[in-house]
Amino acid sequence: MRKNVTLGRKGPAGPAPVSAPRVSTRQEVSRQRRRRAHGCWGHLIVAPLWPKHGVNLGTLLRTCDAVGACMAVPKHKWVPEALDRGNTLRRPSCVHWVNDPRGWLLRERAVGTRIFAVELADEAIRLGDLPAAGGRSIALLGHETYGIPEDVLDLVDVAVEIPMIGSGISLNVAVAGSLVLYKLAGML
Repeated sequence: MRKNVTLGRKGPAGPAPVSAPRVSTRQEVSRQRRRRAHGCWGHLIVAPLWPKHGVNLGTLLRTCDAVGACMAVPKHKWVPEALDRGNTLRRPSCVHWVNDPRGWLLRERAVGTRIFAVELADEAIRLGDLPAAGGRSIALLGHETYGIPEDVLDLVDVAVEIPMIGSGISLNVAVAGSLVLYKLAGML
């Protein structure tokens, strides 16, 4: 049963009643989504190449599924287990394995990929002003404590800053990466 709720706008007869939102059932949501995991679409890649905490990688992989992106991760022994532990979709996801971050980024730039670094930097664009990706793009994420290594910053096309008013200086990789992925995917 729907309830009428009152939301702010007042008309000549007082606030106008608005019906409450109807919550979709799990079956309705399932029918609207892809039936299987997507392969590599080659459009949007999130790259946490210097991860600090494994749990964030699996969480970020779920965001990749939600927006149709892939993930590029370093070939550390603990990374596959971290992806499995945090990814509760239990379906294969598009993962690119990277041995040499700088070399991989150089090869991506050579084929025209735009590299967006989530980093506090001079002339960084605010997340709210970031346009949707117009072609193959990488959202580069640094280490949660040390950021993106200086020897890689010269390969970055655009620095993206996530505004914060609290006392912290950064968000964790899963949160920061998710925000930027949704913007680059054009879903926010």
